[in-house]
Amino acid sequence: MIDAVSKEAGATRAETARQIEAFTTVVGKALKKGDEFAITGFGRFSVAKRGARKSRNPQTGEALKIKASKAPKFTAGSALKNTVAGKRK
Repeated sequence: MIDAVSKEAGATRAETARQIEAFTTVVGKALKKGDEFAITGFGRFSVAKRGARKSRNPQTGEALKIKASKAPKFTAGSALKNTVAGKRK
């Protein structure tokens, strides 16, 4: 990813690596606080809350309790969806 982005942006590999690291840090901090992080046209990062639930071990059939948890979630924006579908403006 770093090589592709640095080539596209015309930046050095080191600059690009720092910028991508900064981006992932900022998104991670926002999600940890419970905030959303949106990039217009690209998509939205948010936190999905999963409730506690019961499950079974498929090998033994033993009942398991799974604790509630939080997980990162990404929702693609319309511009990204159109690019993937081949519908460029």
